[in-house]
Order: sequence, then structure tokens, then C-alpha cells
Amino acid sequence: MSYLHQIDPIALQFPAFELFGRQFHPAVHWYGVMYLLAFATAWWLGQRRIRAGRLPGVDLNGFGDLLFYGMLGVVLGGRVGYVLFYAFDDFLADPLMLLRVWDGGMSFHGGLLGVLVAAWWWARSRGLHFFDVMDFVAPWVPPGLGLGRLGNWIGGELWGKPTDAGWGVVFPRALPVELQQLDTPALRERFDAGLLDVFARHPSQLYQAFLEGLVLFAVLWWFSAQPRPRYAVSGMFAVLYGVFRFAVEFVREPDQQLGYLAFGWLTMGQLLSLPLIAFGLYLLWRSRSAPTLHPHPAEPEATEPAGGGR
Repeated sequence: MSYLHQIDPIALQFPAFELFGRQFHPAVHWYGVMYLLAFATAWWLGQRRIRAGRLPGVDLNGFGDLLFYGMLGVVLGGRVGYVLFYAFDDFLADPLMLLRVWDGGMSFHGGLLGVLVAAWWWARSRGLHFFDVMDFVAPWVPPGLGLGRLGNWIGGELWGKPTDAGWGVVFPRALPVELQQLDTPALRERFDAGLLDVFARHPSQLYQAFLEGLVLFAVLWWFSAQPRPRYAVSGMFAVLYGVFRFAVEFVREPDQQLGYLAFGWLTMGQLLSLPLIAFGLYLLWRSRSAPTLHPHPAEPEATEPAGGGR
């Protein structure tokens, strides 16, 4: 039995208003809420690792700076990466589209590059080894990836290929144009009559949320629970994410503006994942002869004696 996707992507709608002769309809989308939850989760998990001394010499204030730079890297890198990898022709025709983030369009691989640049800058300013920082960061990244994919699911975007599996999903935005014009009751009526089952697709967003979010987090959190040689945790992240992304792309609809790049099946997501997998394997190989950074838990704060306030 397939499922008809009819989730409202808007979490909170504010009253419309007019400004400078233009109508504005401010709203908070679930995708934005997922970003906020992702950063909150990163803050919570990162604090735990700082208190456990997983990045010696860095306190909570320093971690706050790292997270701030990382957030900028995700947003700026994700947007620039999307434009360069998936919409470069649109950018050449209209360079200002780079700034219209409200129209959608973010790339994981671009966001990853943005985070790498931000972490390199932060590590350099503090005299830390870049991969000690990345090994610290990697375990708390997957929850954000999973939440981002849940945002894609709620928004009914980045759907999968057609399927006749019992868990297929009918995405209204993926229907033929004449069906997209139907109102919600009419669409539901056709779905209940079984007339839309032929348009059911893989919920690839949920596959990615499970693999890139839950599974990747569980493996990396367990793997990093014990001190590992430098490069090992970063390498494990790169390999697993690359493999998971490459695999799910086989059941995910390719980007309409790009289609398949080669062989009738290779997508841009797979092409970008191949160097990530190769780099991850290189890091794992290099970790065999690398030093291990041992944690140094922070000293507990001294407490005032009773009645000794000042």
C-alpha cells in the first residue's frame, strides 16, 4: 500500500504584509527548523566531547567559535556548492540567484568543503592539527545530515525513482502537470481509488536519513568512543558517507537539470562521492602510522565553601 505525501512544508505562517509596494508572506519552513535542530544537536554533542577532553586545550568558548565557523561553512559552502555542481548554467544566466537561498538549493559536498575551510581556519588560529579537529567534529555531524534529509522528506523534494514496493510514496510535486493542478480532496480521491499507485516512488530521503543520519552516527560515535589514531575517525566518516550516498543514488531520481552523467546510471551525487570514498580510504591507511590523541577531561570547577559568597 503506497502513501500519499501531503505534509505541509510550512511549520509557522505569519500574517502577510506589504512593504515598498510588494507583498510578503513570512513563514518558517520545516526545513529551516531541521537546520536549527541540527545545530542544536551539534552543540549538545560537541559539548559532551569537549567536557570529556576529546580536543585537549579547547574549552567551551573555543568550541562555540568552532561551531559558529562551521555553521557559516555549511550554509555558504552548501549554497555555493549547489550552484557550482548542480545549477552552474542558471548562475551564468543570472548570477544573483546565488543569493536567493529562499528559492532552495543546498549541496552536502559543498557544505562539507565549507566546513573543511572553516575548521582549517579555526585550527590554524589555535595552533591545532587540522585532522585532530576533524576527528573531533566528525562524530556529531551525522545527526545534522539525518535531520536535513527529514527536512527534504517533509518538503516533498529530492524524491526517489518509481517503485511498485508496498512502501512507495506518491509525491504530488512529482506527478504529471495535469494532476499537480488538482486540489487536495480531488487528489486524495484519486489516490484512494488506486489511480495514483503507478506514480509511487522510493522515499529516498528516508533511506538517506536512516543511513547518513542514524547508522553513520551510531558507527562513528561507537568508533570514536575509544582513542583512535589521527585521521581514522575522519576517514571512517568519509568512506561510510560516500558509500551510503553512492548506494542510495541508485534509487534516487537524478537532478532534472543534469540527468545521468554517464553509463545511463551515474549521477552527480555518485560522481562527487567517489573522491570522498577514495580520500577516506587514504586517511584510514595513513592512520596506521599516525599518533593517537588521548583525551584530557576538564578539571571540575572549584566550589565555594559554605557561606563564603563574595
